[in-house]
Amino acid sequence: MHISMNMAESKAGLKAAAAVALAALAGLASGAAHADATLDKIKQRGKIVIGVDGASPPFGILDPATGKVGGFQTELGADIAKRLGVTLETVPVTASTRVQFLQAGKVDLLIANIQWTQERSEILSYAPTPYNLVGGAAMVSKKSGIKRWEDLKGKVACVSQGSNFAKPLQDTYGAVVKGLRNIPESLLALKGGSCDASVHIQPALYETLHGPNGKEWNDFELATSDQLIPSPTVIWTRRNEADTRSFVDGVIRDWLTTGLLTKEADRFGVPADYLRQATAQAQAGTFDSAPPEAQAKP
Repeated sequence: MHISMNMAESKAGLKAAAAVALAALAGLASGAAHADATLDKIKQRGKIVIGVDGASPPFGILDPATGKVGGFQTELGADIAKRLGVTLETVPVTASTRVQFLQAGKVDLLIANIQWTQERSEILSYAPTPYNLVGGAAMVSKKSGIKRWEDLKGKVACVSQGSNFAKPLQDTYGAVVKGLRNIPESLLALKGGSCDASVHIQPALYETLHGPNGKEWNDFELATSDQLIPSPTVIWTRRNEADTRSFVDGVIRDWLTTGLLTKEADRFGVPADYLRQATAQAQAGTFDSAPPEAQAKP
């Protein structure tokens, strides 16, 4: 009798455990179904909000008539909005605000010249196909004697706060890294003599030297043509947004296959050597990919 009661209790216990497990699985399935609500929210409100760089030629160009930033990144955002059948709202972001804006839901995506790094991939997600490959450059005074990255040892290198160039500058080349809010502040510090080098993405510094206001920088140059840690530039999403990530990745692949990326790059003066190569690869059926998504930080 004692044995049969234990067996009955055991069966009842197993049934109860199974019911709990099924309920848990149902809850997980329900959570998974609703985990990626970004696309639904975008369609419901009829608008997508994308974080872009501010007026930072050649990627972001200020329209004096409207006071709004247009250019390369905005056009890419406009194409995504068009494919979703919604309007586009852009929000200028900085190196110190962009991650927080995305995590807090102030923007739906980031198209803001943010290169892949291990640290970023632990807190955000991203479309794996890059839409560019960009490294750092060092703008220096022509009288500085700085001609190589190694020449920055012991020198003050100004970067934007949150820049992925800070670590290699300090750890590999022994520079004294100084974080400032943005590129314009860094360039002013360079011109004022409180920085020996201003280190930012190569296309932006090239535009500074050779763009419409290049004459203001006649006494400065890029120290070397070698770019610092060239890395894939990706479009960032929040974590656990598989549908959004997949949709955006398909759009990027289409941009490459159709040549839209090189067309827009040429239109706005964005260096396009990598894009031409990636476009040729895409049209032959192969695509580059950023490193796999890292495990989320606890």
